[in-house]
This record gives sequence, C-alpha cells and structure tokens, in this order.
Amino acid sequence: MSPVGSAARRRVQSVSPPPGADIDIPFLPGNQFQDVFKGNYRKTHLLGYKNGYTVPRDMLTHASGFPQTETELRHLIESSSVAPDLQYGGKISLARPPTQPAFIPSFVMYDKVVLRFRAYFKQTMHDSVEQYLLRQVMILYYLEDDSIAVTEPPKENSGILQGVLIKRQRLPKNSTEFYTIADFNHGVNVTFYGKTFHICDCDEFTANYMRDNLSMTLNPPEPMPVDKYLSARVRPVATHPSAPREDKLCKFLQHDRHVLRFYCVWDDGGELREFVMHYYLVDDCVEVREVHKPNDGRDPCPLLLKRQQLPKAFHELTDLTEGKYYNWRDFRTGGVVNVLNRRFVIRDCDDFTRKFYKDNLSVDLVPLKMSAPPPPEIKREYPPYNGFGSEEDSLQSCQHLVLQPPKKEFLRLVESRVLRFVAVMDSRHREDKTRKFVISVHVPEDMVSIYEPPQRNNGTLGGKFLEKTKVLFPGYSRQHPKYYTASDFFVGGVVTMHAHTFQLLDADEAVYTYMEANSDKYPVADVNRVLGKVHAAGLWRALMEVLGAPGDEPVLLDSFKRALLLARPGTPAATAPLVLHEVITVYRHQVALRDAFAAAAAQQQHHGYAAE
Repeated sequence: MSPVGSAARRRVQSVSPPPGADIDIPFLPGNQFQDVFKGNYRKTHLLGYKNGYTVPRDMLTHASGFPQTETELRHLIESSSVAPDLQYGGKISLARPPTQPAFIPSFVMYDKVVLRFRAYFKQTMHDSVEQYLLRQVMILYYLEDDSIAVTEPPKENSGILQGVLIKRQRLPKNSTEFYTIADFNHGVNVTFYGKTFHICDCDEFTANYMRDNLSMTLNPPEPMPVDKYLSARVRPVATHPSAPREDKLCKFLQHDRHVLRFYCVWDDGGELREFVMHYYLVDDCVEVREVHKPNDGRDPCPLLLKRQQLPKAFHELTDLTEGKYYNWRDFRTGGVVNVLNRRFVIRDCDDFTRKFYKDNLSVDLVPLKMSAPPPPEIKREYPPYNGFGSEEDSLQSCQHLVLQPPKKEFLRLVESRVLRFVAVMDSRHREDKTRKFVISVHVPEDMVSIYEPPQRNNGTLGGKFLEKTKVLFPGYSRQHPKYYTASDFFVGGVVTMHAHTFQLLDADEAVYTYMEANSDKYPVADVNRVLGKVHAAGLWRALMEVLGAPGDEPVLLDSFKRALLLARPGTPAATAPLVLHEVITVYRHQVALRDAFAAAAAQQQHHGYAAE
C-alpha cells in the first residue's frame, strides 16, 4: 500500500466524528451526498395511525440529518459559509404553506337533517253529500339526497287507509327536473304524481334552518283548514273531574297487608246474620265474609262480596265502576254501611282497627251491644243401647254419619294398670266350688277380664272365661246401664258377673300398693278410716292386744283375722264390721301402728306424772 493512501485514510479517521453524532453537509450541485453514519436502510411506510385515523407520515426522520425544527434550520443557515439564497436558489422559506379545508361529503353534512312541512290535499268524493274529503299530511324533505316522503297521521274510525302515502324517493317536478328545497315554501302548491298538496306551515327547526343555513325567505304560515264533515262526527269525550293522584308505591310500602276488620250484622227478614267486613288499606277495597255456624242450614259460601271498591249508592251496574266509593273514614261502630243495597250495621272491630282509628283520627270505637234472643238449646238424645257390640261402638252410629272407631284417651292408656285378684266361684254346684279364677280389673278403663288357670283332674278345661269388657251391675240393663268400677273390687268382697258369683280371696302385692297409694279412691286401703271403723266397732282393745309392745315379733295375718273378724263369739264373718281387705290393711301397717300406740301411751303417762 502506498504511503499517500495511508495518510489519506489517517486524515479521514482523524476527522471522523464519534458514532451517533449529526453532521450538516451542504447540498451543492455536483456533490454526491452520502450519509456515512446511516445504518438503517429499511423502506419506511408512508401512512401511520393517530387516534384511529390514517395520517401521512413524515419521510424525513431525525436520523437522516435534516433539520426537524425551526431552531435547527436557523442554526444550519448561520453555520453555512455560503449565502442561503445562492445555495438554495431563493426557495427557502420559513413560513408554512396554507392548508386547504377538508372536503366534507353531503351525506355526512346533511345526515339526519329532515325538514317537515304540514300540508293538505282534497280528495274528491263521488256519490256522497260532501264534495271532497280534506286530508292532512306531513311532507318530509331529506337534505342528504333531496328525497321526499309523504305521510298521513292515522285517525280513529276514519275508514280510509292512512300512514305512508308516498315512500321516500326523489319526486319529479317535470320530465327533466326533480323537486328541490327551493320549491318549498308557505302557501305554495306542489304536485306529486297527479295529487296537488298545499303547504300551510312547517315546524320551528325547518323555519330556522331555511332562514339561517339556506338564506331563504319564508312566506307567512297559513292555518290548517278543518273538514266540516269530520268535525261534525267528533263527539265530546265525557270527562270526569280528576281526583288528586295518589302515590301507589308509597301507599303500598306503608299499608301492605294492613287490613281493618269490622264485625257487622244484617237483618235478613227478621234473622240477624253475622258478617265480617275487611277493608284493605293498600287499595281501598272491601271484602265481606259470612260467619257460618253449625247446622245453620245455609250453603257454605265464604264470600258475600269479593274484594273490590264498594260504591256508596248502587242502582245499576255502572255504579260499580263510576261513582263515589266508601273510604275507611266512613266506617264507625254503630254506623250503617250499604253493601249493594243491604244495610249492614257495624257492631264491633278488632284491636288493630281500634288502634288505627285512635292513632289517625283520635276516635275511640266503642263496641255496640246488641241483645239477640239466645237460640233454643237442643238437647241431644241417644237411643237406648241395643246390646250389639260395645256401647261406645254403638254410640258412634248416632254421632257420625260415617262410622268411626271410638277415640281413646292417650293419657289414660299411658297410666293404665291391671289389678289382679284371686277368686273362687260361689255356686250351688259342688264341682264349681273347687275352680279358681284370676279376675283382672283394667284401670282406668274399668274393664274386667276373667281367666281360669287349668287344674289337673278338675273336670274343666280352663282358659279364658270372660273377654275384656265392661260388666253391668246386677239388676241393670243395657238401656239403663251401671258398670263395675275398680273401687268395687277388694279382697273379701263378692261380685256377680253374668249370673256367676265370685268371692275375692286374695290379690297380688301390686294391688295393695296401688290401692294404698290411691286411698282416696279405695276406702278399704285407707288405714285411718279402717282404724275409725275399729274404734266404732269396739275392737280397739282386741287390736291393742294383737299388736303387742314395740320390739315384738311381727304378728301373723291369722291373728288379726281372729281378733277383728271373729272378735265376738258366735258372729259369722259375713256380718263382721270389717272386711278382709281392711284387716289386711291393718296387718300391713302393724309396725307403724305399734310405734304410734307406744308413743301415745308414753305421752299419756308423762301427762299423768305432771298432773301428780
């Protein structure tokens, strides 16, 4: 390599600016411009997006080396050694060229701009009294495309087709021209397809737009004529004085499910019938319900008047929808309410109604005392028992039309007990005297069942002798019954059931315990009552001898039987003052009686010493 080339390369490297620096090189004729620092050779696109719109993109970027702002341009001019006019030929200018206004198409400028004109045309009437029919129309002019539409507002009972008469389209004025906005004005005639329309007026927007935007002078508006035939057919509409409007939502929120209840009486030809009147505060409606009683002989219709507004006067059906209605302020106790020509007298109300009137009107609703003759009391008489089945089952056929089983008391079933007694049959037949029976008394049903335990070589089979049932007393019949109860059974007693006499010999421990716990129902188990009978019979000394002193051995039952049942010589047991169950009661309380007698004797002896 030559030394000259090496030196030139060193000079270029010495003047080479650092990477990224901008160099301003004047563009002179004959000079070839080449940006040695340009590294991006991609072709840029011409359009960009800004706010959703395509806009031209500047091809000259800051990396190309050209000035981007006015300050950079002035700095470039001042730093140049050549005059700008000579270098650029007098074409440089710092002023921006004037911009042309953007073009706006007509469909954008006049979009949704519609001019409205009121007009009419006369339709000839053939074979009729009137010569023509005057029809009012509305002419719509669309500035977007100079199209026109003609519509006729519909009227009730007109008998003609109305609505759109001419669809939106450009209407021809003659063979070569179409109608434009300049052809429309007040008091002019326009002809569309052989029909002549006379324009009378336009709306306020149309008048302002034609005056301001189109610089048109409008003629004075004309009044719209009235068809005499149509005006003669118009009937005056019945108007009613409008009541002040009520806020139904507020009334619903305040009085929803608030009902006033009044108790009323209606004199129906001498018969006082009771009714309940409901007044609904939410919509001022009234409902009347009839109070039915058993066997009143009336159909079970719940409503006399369904929920509706109640008119004060009722003469014809139109009064139900027109007229004056009852309000809650019209109701008072003792007042009369006309319920569709039925005079109802309000006699009382419930507590909520009474409180509502007290809070809102400061009125006390005092109940009206109405004395009505009491209905005759009908005493129900049942026929005599016929003997079939139980008496309770037969009684159901008199109380119910459809037979039902007799109801049982649950509490009585829970407290049920069975009192068992050992008995023998008192019969004149010798073979029956050895038979033993177990008589079960069911409490509290007072029903009796008899069971005979089987015995060997007795001559009887044994088993169930009497089903559980109620047993009549001897001498009573089914028509006039009297049944055995649990208090009629005690040890030593005699009962006769179905012509069989039984003597009760003994009972189990549960029977004695139950009777002593309920001594008010079973006198033979009341020890105090038994002691009173002992004292009245003069057997007190014999009882004291049998009891003995405290600490002695318990006395056997046979000793009590000999002392209390056979105390008097020659006295049979059947005529003894005490029964066997009473003797057993004393026997069961011998320890307590012995201690009580000893304490009483000690106290009496102490009083004797004190007296000495």
